[in-house]
Amino acid sequence: MKKPSIKLIFSFLIVLFSLYFAIPSLTKNNDSELNFLKKNKIRLGLDLQGGSQLLLQVETEKALSEKLLNLSEELRDLLNNDGITYDNISVVEEQIKVFFTETFLESKLENLLDKLDTIDYTIFKDYILVEFNQDYKKNFTRSLIIQSLEIVRKRIDEVGTNEPIIQIQGRKRILVQLPGLKDPERVKRLLGKTAKMNFRLVDEKAMTLINDKKYFIGSEIVYHLDNNIPYVIKKRIGVSGDNLIDANASVDQFNQPVVSIRFDSTGSRRFADLTSKHTGQRFAIVLDNKVISAPVIREAIPSGNAQISGNFTFESANDLAILLRAGSLPAPISILEERTVGPSLGQDSIDAGTFSVGLALSLVFIYMFFIYGKLGLIANVVLIVNFLFIIAWLVLLEATLTLPGIAGIALTVGMAVDANVLIFERIREEKNLGRSKISAINTGFQQALRAILDANVTTLIAAIILFFLGSGPIRGFSITLGLGVISTITCTMIISRLLIDTFYTKNSKRDISI
Repeated sequence: MKKPSIKLIFSFLIVLFSLYFAIPSLTKNNDSELNFLKKNKIRLGLDLQGGSQLLLQVETEKALSEKLLNLSEELRDLLNNDGITYDNISVVEEQIKVFFTETFLESKLENLLDKLDTIDYTIFKDYILVEFNQDYKKNFTRSLIIQSLEIVRKRIDEVGTNEPIIQIQGRKRILVQLPGLKDPERVKRLLGKTAKMNFRLVDEKAMTLINDKKYFIGSEIVYHLDNNIPYVIKKRIGVSGDNLIDANASVDQFNQPVVSIRFDSTGSRRFADLTSKHTGQRFAIVLDNKVISAPVIREAIPSGNAQISGNFTFESANDLAILLRAGSLPAPISILEERTVGPSLGQDSIDAGTFSVGLALSLVFIYMFFIYGKLGLIANVVLIVNFLFIIAWLVLLEATLTLPGIAGIALTVGMAVDANVLIFERIREEKNLGRSKISAINTGFQQALRAILDANVTTLIAAIILFFLGSGPIRGFSITLGLGVISTITCTMIISRLLIDTFYTKNSKRDISI
C-alpha cells in the first residue's frame, strides 16, 4: 500500500483546521450538533457587534499647573537655602514670577537657576520669570498620555469588555471602543474619576470651630461624597493611595458592602504608625478631594489590611475596588465625544458584509467555471478552503473582525483567483507549445510561482505597514489582508497543486482542456 504524501497530509490538516475553527462562526444554530465547538467564535468589532465609542481628552494643562506649583515651592527652598532675599513668588498661567525687594547678584541667581535643567528663565531688573522648557513640556505631556492610556486600559479590562480598542489619537486624546458594551454609563463613571486616594487625620479641634469659619493652619475643608457634610482634615497625608497593592469588594460582619484594601510594605508601616499614634481619633479616607468615610481608629492596625466602609452598593464597592486596583490617573480626563452603535445597526453591517462577500464568491465561481471548466471547479474548491482558512486564523489569533476587515476578505478573494488564473494561463501556454499534460502542469506551476510570490509578498509588506502605522478600521483591514495573502499562497501552491495532480496527472484518460 502506497503511503500518503506529505502534501496530502498537510492539505488534510489545513482543511480540518479550517473546518474546526471557522464553522462555529458561520453557523447561527446554538443547538446544533456542533455545540462543542461554540467556543471558537470570531470576535466582532464595534461596527459589527454594536457598543460604545468614547473620545477622551487628557487635561495635561492641569497636571502641568500642579507641576508648576511644585516647582515654585522648590524655587522657594533654593532661594532660602542660598540666602537670596525675595519679596513674593506667584504662579501666573504657565510662568512663575519671583519679585525682589533688594538688589540681587545676577551671577549668583544664574548659578542657582542653572541647577534646574527643566526650566527656561528671564532675568529683569526687579523680578525673574521662570517656566518649563519646551522639551520638558513635550516629554511630560507624552508621559501623561502613555500613563493615562495604561490606567484606562486597566480599568476597562477590569469591567470585562470583549476585545476593547484603546489607542492614542492625536496629542492629548485617547480613543476607546467597547464592542458589545451593555452599560456605557458605568464605564463613563470609571473613566471620569481621577481616583487619587489618601488617608488623613480629621482636625477635631478645628471641627468644633467649623461654624465660626475659623480653622487651624495646616487643615482644610473637604466635603463628604454622599451627604456633602463638611470635614476639617489635615493637609498632611498620612498614607497615600499609591501604596495600595490590592483592593476587592467584599462584605463586613453586618453583610454590608465594603472595600478591602492591602498596602505594600511602606504603606503598611505608615498605616501602622498612623493608627497606633492616633488611637481614638478619626481619620478621613479621601478620594478625589471628597471624603468617603471618616471612621474612628479603634486600635493599631499593623497588618497593612483595612476596610473602607460607606454607603456602598455592591456595584459601587466593586467600582471603587476597580479604580484602586488600576491606580489613579496622572491627570483628569474629560469625555469629548460619545457614540453608540446599536446591535441592530451592527447586524445590518454583518448582513451587508456577508452579502457582499457571498456575491463576490458566487460571481467568481461562475466566471471560473465557464472560462476554465474543470480547472475552474478545482479553483472554486480551493477558494472555499482559502476563505475558511482565513476565518479560522481570525478565530485562533482572537483578532477582531470589523467592516473594513470584511472588505479585506473580499479583496483576498480576488487575489486568490488571480493566483489561480496565472497558473492556468501558464499551463495553457505550455499545452499550446506541445508539451505533455504532466510537463505543462509542472512548468505552469513553476513559471507562475515567482509572479504569485512577487504580487503577494508586496501586498503582505503593505499590510504589515498598515498594521503597525494604522489604527482602528485600518488595522482591521490589514489583519484580514495579511492573513488572506498567507492563506492564498498556502492553498494555491499546496491544495490546488494536489487536486490538479490527483485529477489529471494520475488519470491518463483525462486531458486538460482550457
